[in-house]
Amino acid sequence: MSDKFFKDTYGSKSPQDTQAHYQKWAATYEDSVAEQGYATPGRVAKALWSKRPEAQTPILDYGCGTGLSGVALRSVGFEVIDGMDPTPNMLEEAKAKNVYRALIGFDISDLEPIEHDAYSTISAIGVIGAGAAPPETLDLLMQALPKEGLLAFSFNDHTLADHSYTTRLNDWLDMGAARLLFKEYGPHLPGMNMKSDVYILEKT
Repeated sequence: MSDKFFKDTYGSKSPQDTQAHYQKWAATYEDSVAEQGYATPGRVAKALWSKRPEAQTPILDYGCGTGLSGVALRSVGFEVIDGMDPTPNMLEEAKAKNVYRALIGFDISDLEPIEHDAYSTISAIGVIGAGAAPPETLDLLMQALPKEGLLAFSFNDHTLADHSYTTRLNDWLDMGAARLLFKEYGPHLPGMNMKSDVYILEKT
């Protein structure tokens, strides 16, 4: 873990700290994760396509960052993708990918940045987790979906070790408010020997 940005990722004390961290990392983020074999975007995109193979389904790529997730979604067949991220420098990098229909910024303090029922499919690839978005982000995204809407997301090893995230997920499942369609543990950053769970949830 030689990259100083990787070292700093899990030390953020607030959403503002996290945003500032990614704002500074934007220019070199892709090189950093590529060196470690970043596998989660492709795994999430493939899983989502297996459950909703509809090219024209509009997808909200929440926390799209520099657009690696959008590229992965496009590569499996999705053609209508909107990216959303609170970090301006990340959005500038994403714009250059030419895979998004629209790119949307928002204030990190906004508790409801997504219009409810606007998307039946939302992805949050490498977004919810330690050093990134807090557990309640899962609530935000699920509440924005209509009934039978799908949420595709991932928890890396650092996140799986923090039970507040898996507890929030299990609350949705145990209450019957969501159904687990897909779960797979596999490569995340192989160069760092880090793995992740990939999930597809359906809102009930």
